[in-house]
Amino acid sequence: MGSNYSRYILKLLVILLTFFILWPLFSLVKEGFLGIQKGAIFLTINNINEIKGTLLLLILSLTLGGFLGVANGWILANCHFKGRKILRVCQLIPFATPAYLLAATFIDLGSINSIRITGMFWGVVIMSFTTYPYVFLLSLESFEKGGRKQIEACRTLGIGPWKSFFRISLPIAIPSITAGLALMAMEIINELGAVQLLNIPSISAGILESWVEEGEPSGAIALALFTLTLVFLLIAIERKSRERSKRWIDEIISGDSPKWKLKGINLFLAQFITFTPPMLTLGIPITWALINIDQMNQGFNTDLIGLTIRSFSLALIVSLITIFISLILSISKRWQNYPWLNILTFLSSIGYAIPGSVLALSLLSFKGSVWQINILSLLIWGYSIRFLAVSKGGLDAGFERISPNIDNAAINLGKNWSDVLFKIHLPLLKGPIFVGALLVFVDTIKELPLTFILRPFDFDTLSVRIFQYAGDERVAESILPSLIIISLGLIACMALIPSLNNRKN
Repeated sequence: MGSNYSRYILKLLVILLTFFILWPLFSLVKEGFLGIQKGAIFLTINNINEIKGTLLLLILSLTLGGFLGVANGWILANCHFKGRKILRVCQLIPFATPAYLLAATFIDLGSINSIRITGMFWGVVIMSFTTYPYVFLLSLESFEKGGRKQIEACRTLGIGPWKSFFRISLPIAIPSITAGLALMAMEIINELGAVQLLNIPSISAGILESWVEEGEPSGAIALALFTLTLVFLLIAIERKSRERSKRWIDEIISGDSPKWKLKGINLFLAQFITFTPPMLTLGIPITWALINIDQMNQGFNTDLIGLTIRSFSLALIVSLITIFISLILSISKRWQNYPWLNILTFLSSIGYAIPGSVLALSLLSFKGSVWQINILSLLIWGYSIRFLAVSKGGLDAGFERISPNIDNAAINLGKNWSDVLFKIHLPLLKGPIFVGALLVFVDTIKELPLTFILRPFDFDTLSVRIFQYAGDERVAESILPSLIIISLGLIACMALIPSLNNRKN
């Protein structure tokens, strides 16, 4: 589409953007392999304990979170009871509360009631309840598209809902569930604040302690290389699972699945399972804020205003950058169907899977290099790499809903590529652009590991300040920043409601 010159420029832009996105990771891997050859990069006993802690947290959290996601997905897709529609939307609420914020509120409420909140048990509970919506969203789609005929056939043969679930729906949903578990695992590996507040040895905390606090790069780089290997394994599992899930759905979709009407103990259990996670992830912080409402005035000062403006400004800049880059990548993918171009656009989106601490470590090497990149620019660079997939995913889906025939018709009428972009594509993509920018905005404000490690001196954000206040047990100062982040998270969840109610999109 358009002139050969325009196509050439687009190809060049995609190559350059992908290079800048992958450059820090390649530099980290290169430095790691050179260090291994020289014997300077190795895992210490503490590093091994941190890996064990992360793997244990992963296994237990994925077990509990997977159960919550599958159970809620099945109940809300195939059962009919009072309050079902509201509870369905409420499953997005856990996205509004970061794990470190929930851990801080648990710890403070526990201290008020003389309960010590620390250790692996609480880490599993918090990480499961804040990340299970990944499994819920993907399994819900599979359960809803499981088809009417298959389950109706089970009913005709006298097979009840439980056997229908295990014999029909669960096998079909396994690829979607696996993809959701892989996304959960990426979030758990990325977590820094919650595991530190709960004193759980983890990879993210180990990287921070080895590099930033102890000034020992060998252990940090070794942990980062292990994490990258684990993350790329999870990416491969997630991609393969999505491909299998698509084939399953293409084969069996045949309409809406029938709904079982619940009564008695089954109704109580369904409402309890679907209500508990949203209630805990939002209700606990709100309860904590109400208990300490008399101290709220102490936290309102000029410092909070400066923190909010700084956080909002940073998030706005990153949102604009990621939307601009996403437009270039999505347009290139639509206008030029080359395998190598599709590979590059995919690689440009893997930053969301990379833990913030690993990404920060890879960018820190540029601070003292010949490039002498400003630390604030490194922070924005890191945000853009990490959250590009958030905005790009929505734009890709938006472009898929625009028929290529519209482009061809415009070209036949004498319009060039810029006319098609500005007069057709952008007006039709207002929704995905707005939602993508909003999600990047909120994710940037909530992000902790990347911000905590890369931020310039005396440049705190709302997320960093909440983490610091929680560690210092300064309840009064942390209430308002926490409420700001929760409110923004709820706004982002509201933006996701239309896509939840319209699964075709």
